[in-house]
Amino acid sequence: MSVSYRILTSLLAGAVLAGLGACSTRVAAPVDDRTSTPVTAPAEARAGYYIVKPGDTLHRIAQDHGVTFRDLATWNQLVDPNRLEVGREIRVVPPDGATVTPIETGGPVEVSPIATDRPAPIPAPPEVKSGPLGGVQPYSDEAWAAAQAEAGVSPAPAAPTAPEPRPATPVAPVPTGIKRVDGIDWSWPTGGQVVGRFSETSARKGLDIGGNTGDPVLAAAGGKVVYSGTGLRGYGKLVIIKHDSNYLSAYAHNDQLMVKEGESVNKGQQIATLGSSDSDRPKLHFEIRRQGKPVDPSNYLPAR
Repeated sequence: MSVSYRILTSLLAGAVLAGLGACSTRVAAPVDDRTSTPVTAPAEARAGYYIVKPGDTLHRIAQDHGVTFRDLATWNQLVDPNRLEVGREIRVVPPDGATVTPIETGGPVEVSPIATDRPAPIPAPPEVKSGPLGGVQPYSDEAWAAAQAEAGVSPAPAAPTAPEPRPATPVAPVPTGIKRVDGIDWSWPTGGQVVGRFSETSARKGLDIGGNTGDPVLAAAGGKVVYSGTGLRGYGKLVIIKHDSNYLSAYAHNDQLMVKEGESVNKGQQIATLGSSDSDRPKLHFEIRRQGKPVDPSNYLPAR
């Protein structure tokens, strides 16, 4: 069993690390606190409703019922559409007076009879579904294999073409300044506006900071990289940094990872580029954990 797999196993078990001191060079780092009171599913859904099943995503439910995932999120007042509770009954038809977003169906389709003197065309390979992955599940080999099977088989890559020139998107400057808390100098991990605040009562255990794909993601404090990869569903491309025996920080939904496990990084060093992996928009999800428990990063970062 590899060290990376042991780290992921501890992360998803939600175990608070014991002995994160200097005696260990590779430490499991808990990131996702997804435990909640089990939802008791009704025997069958009411008319106009659907019961969430294991493996469901908001995109799939929306496609199955001919609506958009944004309408489903609005009708059901979902705080975070990327996370669904198995057994929850959600509305799949609009409530009275609700506006329904039209689904784009593309242009007109030309219909012609099939010639009998030539073979039928070979169907194109299935298109891989894209979009944020919802229905967060604990990581396991079986869950990972199921996620790959759900995505289908990717078509053969097309021949590379020269990228079209486009104007550069301005990068939001990273706020300067530091704030010292418990002996650690903290700074902002990226520029951009905060689009989601920490909540004790919802699944958001950190800050969501908007931006453009490719914006730099910086280490909020110096430390050692204890995880860099994509094995934790719901976080996309993720980096975790251990700062001392009490604190670690997590950086999720990245586009490119620029550090590897075991590397030491300095405060302000670029560790990734901002992206939208496992997210519906480009943003950085930033968490700070103290002894394994999520804390509000706003209390640790300097005023902007």
